[in-house]
Amino acid sequence: MAYTTIDDPTIHFTAFLRNSIYGGSDTSYDIGFQPDWIWDKVRSTNGVHAVFDSVRGVGSSGKVIYTNNNNAEGTNALIKSIDTNGFTITASSDHSSQTIVDWCWKAGGSASSNSNGSITSNVSANTTAGFSIATYTGTGSNANVGHGLTSAPELIITKSRGSTTDWKVHTSAFDSSWDVGNLNDASAFGNSSYTASTNSIFYVGSGAPTNASSINYVSYLLHSVKGYSKIGSYTGNANANGTFVYTGFKTAWILLKYNATSNWIMFDNKRSSFNVVDDFFYANETDAEGTGSSTVQCDFLSNGFKIRGTANAVNGSSNKLIYMAFAESPFVNSSGIPCNAR
Repeated sequence: MAYTTIDDPTIHFTAFLRNSIYGGSDTSYDIGFQPDWIWDKVRSTNGVHAVFDSVRGVGSSGKVIYTNNNNAEGTNALIKSIDTNGFTITASSDHSSQTIVDWCWKAGGSASSNSNGSITSNVSANTTAGFSIATYTGTGSNANVGHGLTSAPELIITKSRGSTTDWKVHTSAFDSSWDVGNLNDASAFGNSSYTASTNSIFYVGSGAPTNASSINYVSYLLHSVKGYSKIGSYTGNANANGTFVYTGFKTAWILLKYNATSNWIMFDNKRSSFNVVDDFFYANETDAEGTGSSTVQCDFLSNGFKIRGTANAVNGSSNKLIYMAFAESPFVNSSGIPCNAR
């Protein structure tokens, strides 16, 4: 039975569905918390995966990066403001006549300087939920950076803001060593030269993707929190009666990646409000939302998720896959009371 310190995960993460307001008025949306990280994707047609955060800044000169390419940071005014209870969309910058999903995470609000590492960073950290955003300027020499969390991150997503460089996903989810892959493409994971991160710092090496001299970077850092989030791995069986993955919570969102060549698969509980969950995106592609595929699907359960598809990218025979999952509700709350099943 999984106990938790987070009885209501929806005040730290949510998937939010909305319609385009292009041609209308700027509109504020109440999601119940301040979303310091917003990942925006149009559903009904092809479109970029646009990532915004409170540390790099939003507004008329807001900063955006796209998970589906390796471009340097650009300017985009879509997010007019990040508010204490949600966010405001700039109508003139919105998608035109489309349905949209915004995945939203709470960090720690305004960033503060962190000098724990050899490189000083600016960090917004939600230590309760195991998530932080860190920005820093590279040195070109082996270095480490403070992340603001109280436990070592298990997954680190880093993007060069000032150069055309692949997104790097470093993770210890496959095994005790660190592996690295590219969020912006389908390439296989490989062994990483990262030294294991600690409760206060993460390592950035000296290469261009994470630490080129005088280049600005952003990192999104996460570790598992009992009853709220889980970063781990599972082995596929190529069967519609697929692998069950225990997380200790009712699942709201998952990101999956096979350790060989395959797309990054995304599911959530708002686009698929009942089982089977078969509305998906590829995080590394601009494709419109996929739906109804019998080979790319799963069930969201009260204590985890179960793979139902047979596609190589989610459940190939003996394939090793990593996942990052967030909760709709804990399986058992902090008082030891079981929560609702799905």
